[in-house]
Amino acid sequence: MPHFSESPQIIAPRAVEITRWMAVASLLGLIVLSLIWELWLAPLRPGGTLLALKALPLCIPLSGLLKHRMYTYRWVSLLIWLYFTEAVVRAYGDHAPSNYFAMIELLLCLSLFTACALHVRLRFASLNNSNANHD
Repeated sequence: MPHFSESPQIIAPRAVEITRWMAVASLLGLIVLSLIWELWLAPLRPGGTLLALKALPLCIPLSGLLKHRMYTYRWVSLLIWLYFTEAVVRAYGDHAPSNYFAMIELLLCLSLFTACALHVRLRFASLNNSNANHD
């Protein structure tokens, strides 16, 4: 019969992988949304095309997330609050349909933050469990 301390080791790697792909999907969603929103859906607004440059900083952490770099998950969870703030301001300040895209951005930001925070927490828990079993 398995001991209770063995179950987190079995569950944690799977959960870590789920949070990894959730973070990557949310980040890709934000990149695509930023480009589509600013280049095609709102290009007539003054400065609309230049706002598409906001997608560039989001491209930087993509390789780090795919390579499981813990440091990337940590700083992305901080960077995302800039995009969250922009989404809140535009959700309440813009008119339809732009405010709808801002609400989608808001949900993607929350999803990315949650995925990064859970990923870091689960990886640390997984490391602590594996170290405890080797002692």
